[in-house]
Amino acid sequence: MAMQRNSRPATPSEEAADAALGHAALPGEGAVEPAPRVGLAALTIGSIGVVYGDIGTSPLYAFREAIDAAVPGPGAPTPLVAYGVVSLILWTLFIIVTLKYVVLLLNADNRGEGGTLALMALAQRALGYASPIILVLGAVAASLFYGDAVITPALSVLSAIEGLKVAAPNLTPFVVPITVVILVLLFAVQSRGTARVAAFFGPVMLLWFLAIAIAGAYNLAQEPGVLRAFNPAYAVDFLTHHGMIGLLTLGSVFLAVTGAEALYADLGHFGAPPIRIAWLVLVLPSLVLNYLGQGALVVTKPDAAENPFFLLMPSWALLPVVCLAAAATIIASQAVITGAYSLSRQAIQLGLLPRLEVRHTSARHFGQIYVPRINLFMLLGVLLLVGLFGTSSALAGAYGIAVSGTMVVTALMAVVVIWRNWHWGPVLACAVIAPFLALDLVFFGANLLKIVEGGWMPLLFGGVLLTVMLSWRKGTRIVIAKTRRLEVPLADLVRTLEKKPPHRVPGTAVFLTSDPDSAPTALLHSLKHYKVLHERNVILTVLTADAPRVDPDERVKIDRLGDTFWRMCVTYGFAESPNISKALAIARRQGWTYDIMALSFFLSRRSLRRAPRSAMPRWQEKLYIALARNSDDASSYFQIPTERVVEIGSPVTI
Repeated sequence: MAMQRNSRPATPSEEAADAALGHAALPGEGAVEPAPRVGLAALTIGSIGVVYGDIGTSPLYAFREAIDAAVPGPGAPTPLVAYGVVSLILWTLFIIVTLKYVVLLLNADNRGEGGTLALMALAQRALGYASPIILVLGAVAASLFYGDAVITPALSVLSAIEGLKVAAPNLTPFVVPITVVILVLLFAVQSRGTARVAAFFGPVMLLWFLAIAIAGAYNLAQEPGVLRAFNPAYAVDFLTHHGMIGLLTLGSVFLAVTGAEALYADLGHFGAPPIRIAWLVLVLPSLVLNYLGQGALVVTKPDAAENPFFLLMPSWALLPVVCLAAAATIIASQAVITGAYSLSRQAIQLGLLPRLEVRHTSARHFGQIYVPRINLFMLLGVLLLVGLFGTSSALAGAYGIAVSGTMVVTALMAVVVIWRNWHWGPVLACAVIAPFLALDLVFFGANLLKIVEGGWMPLLFGGVLLTVMLSWRKGTRIVIAKTRRLEVPLADLVRTLEKKPPHRVPGTAVFLTSDPDSAPTALLHSLKHYKVLHERNVILTVLTADAPRVDPDERVKIDRLGDTFWRMCVTYGFAESPNISKALAIARRQGWTYDIMALSFFLSRRSLRRAPRSAMPRWQEKLYIALARNSDDASSYFQIPTERVVEIGSPVTI
């Protein structure tokens, strides 16, 4: 097997060999037709459907819950209270969403990608080393996102179906069953992918925003005095004169911005310009008009505070609006579910979660993935929430803590990026972020007051995920450290084997290892038990970059270690799924040849055992072992043909 550094086209027989390995080119990795260029208008409409589904459906419950918190007794809200609540909502939208996310954080992209884990990787790269504090912050934010992702489908769909109480009161007993059916169907179809229906997300949400804007504008025209809410003095006056009630109201006001993190998380799908245009031109004006309209309705009809959103609508439009609201909340839920899949893949690549099965549901859209175990976890969590709380008002108490906590962590990591990556200096970075961080902390504190009302639920979900992430990270570090004590330097072993080679057998052996400088455990055990060596040997390491994607031309690096040994490093971004078969196809195009019929992959399967004295607490040790035993096998995760895999067991005590 000659190693040539010049690139050359594959021969027909080599192309057939690639096909036998299951090679199918990824975008940028071979003969696939280039993706059509998408215009700014199409991206903007697409972002309306994906990015703004959550925050766009918050008018269903945010103003209702805020008014209810502002008037805890049996009395009706006064006009001054209505003005104060609307003013709080409007200025929260202006400061947190518009200034913090749209203006500032959309610029903090990790090579085009956004989201908490992308920001964590960017902060690590800005510091120049792997900071454990940044790692923990990223794990906390990711864990809280899962708590939010479980609550969003339950709350949004339930609040939409509750419109039946206004449109058709006789159907009130069926609200929860209908919600359960919709949610079960939503999670059941995830394995089929969303590529076909995603094209309708944008137009449906466009219709939704126009509908809520028109309804709000009509009621605003009946009581234009509510425009006083644009004056922040009404918000300040409400807070200063209502004490603890004002703080509790802030926790409900925060419901109006619970989808703000999606602006940043979906940055890689659409880019900053479409997200900004959609927010400033359509989404923000529609939300403002609707909240003003709800405020105007409550001023003229205080009894409407029970369900101001649906009471905005004329009677003839109630059922159509309920159907449109159900569609909008399903789209909002779909965006959160898809985001959970993407976050899970990033967490796996960054070493925060064990290997999980990741299925690609679209041949054209590489980002369309499905993670079965995460889907089941979320479905059980969503159904548990609907069963426990029963109404959107009860469930609203559980909402907000996870999102506000994520915003606090995002602000903290943003300081590092602005300081070290943007080179603004520590003083200016802190000065820019401090007002946003202070506001985030206020909202987080206000939401903590709702722990007894249900806020414990997202904290429980997030706490479980955080424990899993930190335990997996710690256990993996211990296992790697103990394994390396038994390994020998690869260069020394290669020199020894080539001077005094054992019996040679035909073919090429590929040994996977996490450390490219140490001899793989599978190679050492193979020599120990088989006492033979293949004619050609490749030491292969899969690395994860601190960038979301790696250029295919930079994916594979090959070094020759001797006459019969090569070292191959394959690098993937944290938003990509490893595929060894495709990596070998890239290596072939670089001139590295192999005989498909004589190619074998050797993997080391660690058998974990409890040590008499462990560096981990017993409960954490048991958790790590259980996670390792239930993780996806390496051949499936790295997409290696199983018929060419040889697994060699090696016991490891932790």
